[in-house]
Amino acid sequence: MTNAAHTMFAADEASRALGIELVEAGDGRAVATMTITPAMVNGHDIAHGGYVFLLADTAFACACNTHGPVTVAAGAEISFVAAGRLGDHLVATATERTRYGRNGIYDVTVHRDTPGGPEVVAEFRGRSRAISAKRGDA
Repeated sequence: MTNAAHTMFAADEASRALGIELVEAGDGRAVATMTITPAMVNGHDIAHGGYVFLLADTAFACACNTHGPVTVAAGAEISFVAAGRLGDHLVATATERTRYGRNGIYDVTVHRDTPGGPEVVAEFRGRSRAISAKRGDA
């Protein structure tokens, strides 16, 4: 099923250039994935936090745009729980917590799969604001 989030992601050159893939998006939820490449590793030999934030922000953007009106971030914060490593395949799952008026709150968990099960890398909370009825009206 295609919705406004898919349309937005198709035009998102920044996310797609980093290899981010939109796995699913619908009804206030989205899942996006990204593999940590050598260009994403910092001087400590771990994934640069900016890339982890970008993946979470992309999933957040897709989740809050599933409803149709153009919606942007009003703010966000992230807590890094574990270091990402070169080659890690990260999965960001965004879930709508609430919408009120033109605002919303979304939580995103970023994890990697390990032999022992999913390991959380980061927790992200985003606040959204709908700005127009359709893409291009902003």
